[in-house]
Amino acid sequence: MKIVLSEEALEWFHEEMDVEPGDEIKFFARYGGASPLHEGFSLGMRKEGHDEIGVETKQDEVLFYIEKRDEWFFSGHDLHVTVDPQLNELHFSYEKA
Repeated sequence: MKIVLSEEALEWFHEEMDVEPGDEIKFFARYGGASPLHEGFSLGMRKEGHDEIGVETKQDEVLFYIEKRDEWFFSGHDLHVTVDPQLNELHFSYEKA
């Protein structure tokens, strides 16, 4: 399993969340909503320091990660983060690893 961010998504994080070198962005499973992988759960994200990293990638000196306790949510899929150009919002897709 891995995290893949497009260049546009990386720019979005810099512009919309004011991420700077050294920041950490956590992707996590949250109760509520729906996702293509699990009904009743959706993907959340926030700027936060890590506890126990399961999957990580570093771009522009920013750490993007998923903690071990949330790996179940991805069910063996890679997380792809892009930007919807019409909405200027992040788009998450899941591809079988």
